[in-house]
Amino acid sequence: MNPSFLAPKKYKPATEIVHMDCVNSGGESVSDPYNSSSVPIYQTATFKQTSSAGGGQYDYTRSGNPTRSALELHIAKIMHAERAYSVTSGMSALDVILRLVSSGEEIVAGNDLYGGTNRLLTYLSNFSNIKTHNVDTTDVAAVEAKLDPVKTKAVLLETPTNPKIKIADIKAIAEICSVKCPNALIIVDNTMMSPYLQKTLDLGAHIEYHSGTKYLSGHHDLMAGVIGVKTKELGDKIYHVINATGCGLSPFDSWLLLRGVKTLSVRMDKQQANAIQVANFLVENGFEVHYPGLKTHPQYDIHKKLASGPGAVLSFETGDIGLSERIVESTKLWAISVSFGCVNSLISMPCRMSHASIPESVRAERNLKEDLIRLCVGIEDPEDLIQDLADALTFAGFEVKTKSE
Repeated sequence: MNPSFLAPKKYKPATEIVHMDCVNSGGESVSDPYNSSSVPIYQTATFKQTSSAGGGQYDYTRSGNPTRSALELHIAKIMHAERAYSVTSGMSALDVILRLVSSGEEIVAGNDLYGGTNRLLTYLSNFSNIKTHNVDTTDVAAVEAKLDPVKTKAVLLETPTNPKIKIADIKAIAEICSVKCPNALIIVDNTMMSPYLQKTLDLGAHIEYHSGTKYLSGHHDLMAGVIGVKTKELGDKIYHVINATGCGLSPFDSWLLLRGVKTLSVRMDKQQANAIQVANFLVENGFEVHYPGLKTHPQYDIHKKLASGPGAVLSFETGDIGLSERIVESTKLWAISVSFGCVNSLISMPCRMSHASIPESVRAERNLKEDLIRLCVGIEDPEDLIQDLADALTFAGFEVKTKSE
């Protein structure tokens, strides 16, 4: 038989997301003896062994579980990762990764970061002697200026950033680091794009992570974090931390996340299409909108080279905190919530919620405006979403110039 016939066929991303492989590049496999169409939930803490020496593929769910393995194999495939791991939250994922940084070493990170990321980096600075240099990661030269060949252990990027939707040139930064700091890890929070729109490991990152609570799940019914690594060596280090700390994702949540991932492409396509219309509506009404799908975005061309789409999160400034409050509190379809990536649309003022843990003085220093509104666009009819925004704007005292056509 022709060997090429037996080789796994590569499909388009939307197809790869739905169809699962049972074997990864390292030969690891997960199989179900009954050939279930849906991966079974192995809701067990322990597994019986065939000898006193153990030796079975699984022994204790903290160390490994078939349901979690099925999820991780599938995630690794769609991330183009050598290995992937799932843990209890996005912040657990980052905590696991940053345990690879030792006391006395340094991190270079963005100055527009998710509030929880900023909180963890502050903790490491205060209690573990790990210093973080916060810079504008849209400026490659600014990143390079903070790189130390000896001290820099990690470069932590968000792109797009949360909540100002700034773009970091992953490829350019990775190339500079490979020369100036070859031992530094390029770590990318790819939550906002998802592996469907952006594959950062192909762009030069060593580690990519996600809050699986968001787009990968898509329904806000679970907490999860996902880590993808470029090499087996990194994978072994990450697994050691997960096994030692016991933060692996539970079987039931692994099953829920795997179910959510299979609809990632259809959800993201719809949400992204809606977001483009919402962004245009806000621009037409004179707001300063941060969204990489707009040609006016300062890193529009860079983002097009990195990702296959602009995603479904955007933010805009009103210039008036009171106006922003009235808009957020007047919407009916847009739910006030701290997260994003859900099938229903969400609205928030980041400085009051998701980024409130960042001190006000630091927010001001980083030009994070208090009036900023973040929109996370869902799968509803775009005309209804725009009309709801128009109604909220009108109720808040803003004269709407144009509505959805």
